[in-house]
Formats: sequence, structure tokens, C-alpha cells
Amino acid sequence: MFTTAGEKRAGALFVRHLHELRGHWRRYRKVHVICDNAKFHHDCWAVWEFGSQYGDRVVLHFLPKYAPELNPIERVGWILHDQITRNHQCKDLPELVDLALPWLADRKRFAIDAGAYPPCPS
Repeated sequence: MFTTAGEKRAGALFVRHLHELRGHWRRYRKVHVICDNAKFHHDCWAVWEFGSQYGDRVVLHFLPKYAPELNPIERVGWILHDQITRNHQCKDLPELVDLALPWLADRKRFAIDAGAYPPCPS
């Protein structure tokens, strides 16, 4: 869908991705983007310039510096580590992958605790 894969992650790439999102979702009045705290998400002049130009339409929301409980994929990783990778006796990585893939395939959906997320302001 987007053409930003394969390049080094940097502010310019992130801004190009934001422009692609803005174009792809042009029929929506607001596009909300949740950002982790990768340095190039906020320590880049191009990102701040984008925000000043398009911030009324593309709203960047930054997660706290360290809040894995707000990131649902972190929870999956914790459970995977607890049930599969912690104290494993595998001889090599392929054997560990053979344990992890069926475990992941067995999971239909992971419940997300919506209480951790405040309601979105309109």
C-alpha cells in the first residue's frame, strides 16, 4: 500500500510516509497517527515542519517514553516469552521458531484492555 519500505528509518522517510497517509486518507477530515518515541519521530525538523503545515489534519500522538502496557503487541510478546521462549531447551533458532509459530497460529485474537486508552478527543 505504501512505498516507504526498505529504506533506513529516518525523519525524511517518516515525513514521506505521513504525506502518503494524508493522500491515501484524503476523504477523512482528520488522520490520527500513534507514534512511539523513535528519535526520528520527534527530533527531526522535517517532522515539526510537517506538523505546522498539516497538523490540523494529520494529528501525531506520541506514546509515553516507556509504556509497553499501552502497546498491545508488547502484551503478546510478554505472553510468548512467558509461555514459550523463557527457559527453553532448544538447540538452535529454527527449533525455537518451530515452537513459537504454532503458538502464534493457535491464538485467534488477543483481548485488548481498552481501559488503558483514554477516549479520543473529537
